[in-house]
Amino acid sequence: MAIVADGIQYAEQVVTGEIVACELVRLACQRFLNDLDHGPERGIYFIEDRAQHILDFYSFIPHVKGALAGKPIDLMPWHIFILINIFGFVIPLIDEQTGKEVVDEDGDIVFVRRFRTAYNEVARKNAKSTLSSGIGLYMTGADGEGGAEVYSAATTRDQARIVFEDAKNMLKKSKATLGRLFEFNKLAIYQEETASKFEPLSSDANNLDGLNIHCGIVDELHAHKTRDVWDVLETATGARLQSLLFGITTAGFNKEGICYELRDYAIKVLRGQVDDDSFFGIIYTLDKDDDPFDETVWQKANPGLGIGKRWDDLRRLAKKAKEQVSARINFFTKHMNIWVTAESSWMDMMKWDDAPELAPQHELKTYPLWVGVDLANKIDICAAAKVWKQPDNGHVHADFKFWLPEDRLERCSKQMAELYRKWADMGYLTLTDGEVVDHAQIKEEIIEWVTGENLNELGFDPWSATQFSLSLAEEGLPLVEVAQTVRNFSESMKEIEALVYAGKFHHSQHPVMNWMMSNVTVKPDKNDNIFPNKSTPEAKIDGPVALFTGMSRLLVNGGSDKPDISGFINNPIIVGI
Repeated sequence: MAIVADGIQYAEQVVTGEIVACELVRLACQRFLNDLDHGPERGIYFIEDRAQHILDFYSFIPHVKGALAGKPIDLMPWHIFILINIFGFVIPLIDEQTGKEVVDEDGDIVFVRRFRTAYNEVARKNAKSTLSSGIGLYMTGADGEGGAEVYSAATTRDQARIVFEDAKNMLKKSKATLGRLFEFNKLAIYQEETASKFEPLSSDANNLDGLNIHCGIVDELHAHKTRDVWDVLETATGARLQSLLFGITTAGFNKEGICYELRDYAIKVLRGQVDDDSFFGIIYTLDKDDDPFDETVWQKANPGLGIGKRWDDLRRLAKKAKEQVSARINFFTKHMNIWVTAESSWMDMMKWDDAPELAPQHELKTYPLWVGVDLANKIDICAAAKVWKQPDNGHVHADFKFWLPEDRLERCSKQMAELYRKWADMGYLTLTDGEVVDHAQIKEEIIEWVTGENLNELGFDPWSATQFSLSLAEEGLPLVEVAQTVRNFSESMKEIEALVYAGKFHHSQHPVMNWMMSNVTVKPDKNDNIFPNKSTPEAKIDGPVALFTGMSRLLVNGGSDKPDISGFINNPIIVGI
């Protein structure tokens, strides 16, 4: 059973270096130890019985997932440390009218919790949801608050239900203990004796007004693009004497949002730059100069490593991130708890530059060919990519072609204008007359470019190329619509990346394409899907988009025979994936 001394020992071992921890965790532990010794000088007291009370409550809480489901939770030292901080420190209740300490009927001073806001940032799979679900139940039925309103809050209803559902499952698996204190249905958990409730709450709820919150738990705070939910919760706690607003999260991308704002505030409190005795913060992350691929620092972001989170799983994820640039952003944020910019570079350009050469032209003409075209808009670069599949070994070969309206050179930066002219002089970029793209010229050049090839399909984005596609179809080319969507591009990009890393992707070392590949950034979604973006407005990615378009069609029918093109003139466009 967890005891207060375990949490104190954790703090001491962090400070002395016996436990691997980052600077911010050391500061949190040092702050705790300092307040144990000197808190009374500022009217802050640590009451061990209060701290032990919530630890005892957790002895009734079972695991709800995995092999330990149904068995009592064995709190980890870092859990204990956080809990005794939040629930152990108290301050005297002050009457705002008289400015004097409030006393009870026996003449004893009334104490309330010191910390009203708590911020906990830690990497995934460290049982932080277990911690927050238990706090939610405790604040609902064991905190001595009449009519307590407790909410697990998030941007969406589904996200808000995660902590709530964990809490509900805890009750289901402990009917003989917690089940006697609480009732629940699909929408809420109730504590009838105190008329208290625990509900999920989301920003898309019909009405966020009129709340009287005792505890608000915001899970995955980094996902909040606005501060609306947090502000509503914070405002709604004003009527309670010892309310708690608890933000818990992993690192994210949005450094303009409420999460990073709270993080920054927590750091200032921990470093003594801001005095706020009502704010608790702890951040498990790597230090500035740490190597994320160095196993010896992983515990800094993962205090549950080796207990709730497996070493072998983290090693697997690290290996993938080290080998594939696109996997790094997820590894850094979710598993090393490192904040990164919204997007990061996709391709490892050293591996791209080391790609093997194209097969000879006479061989390429015998390979199945797919072509991707990106016409962008009429005042920008247009690109086309050839993608061949080598039949005998599955290797892929690629070549590229680019066009730009010449008058656009007057409207871009001097640096880019010089670069474009250089590429044009070298024959790598065709400058078309005027201010807009000459689709007729591009059409003729593409037809000439693919003549004599074993062309299966030519993929294009229908959004900007309707007339262009119709004119190509009249020439009998097998056209397929390929909308520029995550569905079409994610697997295409991942396949190209895998081929490049395996040394199975051959390309022509086209300087325009090489530049554009270095411009591609990605931001994986929650399902690890990726989509190309550009790092700056001038950092064009039309060539890669054309490549992803062609590759998406290769992946769809790379093993099929060349399609019959009869009827294309009368019905020229086949709707693709």
